Amino acid sequence: MVGGGEAGFARAQPILAVMGRAIVHAGSAGNGQAAKVCNNMILGITMIGLAEAFSLAERLGLDARKLYDISSKSSGSCWAMLNHLPVPGIVETAAANRDFKPGFAAAMMHKDLKLSQDAAAASGAATPLGAEAAALYTLFVNAGNGGLDYSGIIKMIGARED
Repeated sequence: MVGGGEAGFARAQPILAVMGRAIVHAGSAGNGQAAKVCNNMILGITMIGLAEAFSLAERLGLDARKLYDISSKSSGSCWAMLNHLPVPGIVETAAANRDFKPGFAAAMMHKDLKLSQDAAAASGAATPLGAEAAALYTLFVNAGNGGLDYSGIIKMIGARED
């Protein structure tokens, strides 16, 4: 996600290619950052949805693997599920298999969600789900979980009081 002029982007392309696999010119200066906060807002909202759905499935007696097998091949499928499922033992790459040792720390997700909400306020955009995701990650991080992976939010979402 790179913002800036076409000529500058072309000159930087060889260096950027060493830093990442997919290099996308997002437009003028600042658009790379805009793309980052928008993309991570999607990711944060999606992870909360996964945490809610898999927590609900558990309470309803539906096996997490069965839900994964169904959802990963139907309308519920998404990148976060396929790579960072917040339930252990199903997706090999998931932090849930490593006690939520971070690949992408909750504190970083929290920062990006706050940035998305700052951008929304500055531009007059309504982002109610982004605002709710930011609020939930604020609670999660303030409870001492900032060093966990962002998928660890399932620990708060799926917390049981029984």
